[in-house]
Amino acid sequence: MRFLFILLCFFLVSTPALIGQNGGRSVFPVLQFAPSARVTGLGGTLITVSDGDLSLAAINPALLDSQMHQALTFNHRFHPGGIGYSHFAYSHHTQRSGMTWQFGIQHAGYGEFEGLDEFQNPLGPVNASETALYFGMSTPLYERLTIGANLRVVNSVMGSYTSWGLAGDVGAWYHSDEDRLSIGLVFRNAGTQLTTYVPGNRESMPLDIQLGLSQRLKYLPFRFSVTATNLQRWNLVFDNPNAVENTPLFGDEEDPSGQSAFGRQVDNFFRHLIFSGEFLFGQNENLRLRVAYNHLRRQELTVRDLRSLTGFSLGFGIKLARFRVGFGHEFFHLAGGATHFTFSTSFREFRQSR
Repeated sequence: MRFLFILLCFFLVSTPALIGQNGGRSVFPVLQFAPSARVTGLGGTLITVSDGDLSLAAINPALLDSQMHQALTFNHRFHPGGIGYSHFAYSHHTQRSGMTWQFGIQHAGYGEFEGLDEFQNPLGPVNASETALYFGMSTPLYERLTIGANLRVVNSVMGSYTSWGLAGDVGAWYHSDEDRLSIGLVFRNAGTQLTTYVPGNRESMPLDIQLGLSQRLKYLPFRFSVTATNLQRWNLVFDNPNAVENTPLFGDEEDPSGQSAFGRQVDNFFRHLIFSGEFLFGQNENLRLRVAYNHLRRQELTVRDLRSLTGFSLGFGIKLARFRVGFGHEFFHLAGGATHFTFSTSFREFRQSR
């Protein structure tokens, strides 16, 4: 069983979808939504912490462990414009194999639109939505190292156009309890379109290679994390064709935003990074406060010359008896952001309380 699992991980990592992801748009945005309020409050991703939170395994399946036996999580995320995203997952640990399994459903509803033809004649209402079903598992390789994989089947419906796809995540998680340190690596959404919206027009998958580190402080109930995203692609700077170029007579060449060539590379470097922190209060860490900063989001969505919290996110989590409730909010733009709610529990805790 373990050999077959490692073979599956190798197959997903070696898929041709890893090649040539250097630009352009990708399909199936439902695969990129934050799976829980905790992840939303921590900037959009967290691949380095395994503490019984099942929703984190939707990003890095290596975080699955025996603590999540018979765990359940329900999530809903509200976007501007009536867009909604829901996520449900359940996990089970088998002692005989030492593996932990999960099953999940992700659904994004993009609302109803008024359909028009090329002559602007009304065609009636048009609906758009995407749904992904996934199955995942993890197994420890050594005492401090765990690997895991998720496999997803995703369907997209855009009016009369439909598409099916197959995507997988492969992750690894290393932790040192004495050093309070954990490191995560994950290849997200590697795969391909099985059927396309238009015959002959195959689009790229939203591949995202991430590497993260989390450090729990010794004398303060605080854990900070740094996650590098989009490692498969160096240049994340968007070139605005409508911007007016500024070419100085002397010194470094400047781009339309006024940055020097060196400043542009520094800006591009930080676009890969998400900085987040989590305060853990109480003997059992029943209250958690979260904050994060996503530089890529701020640079892409901020309105020049107007102050805003674009790029920042915050949230909290509370454990009440056998239930966990979470709230997260991401500041996208002056026009609005995304609000996320999570409700989690475990069948195992109910049985133990009897």
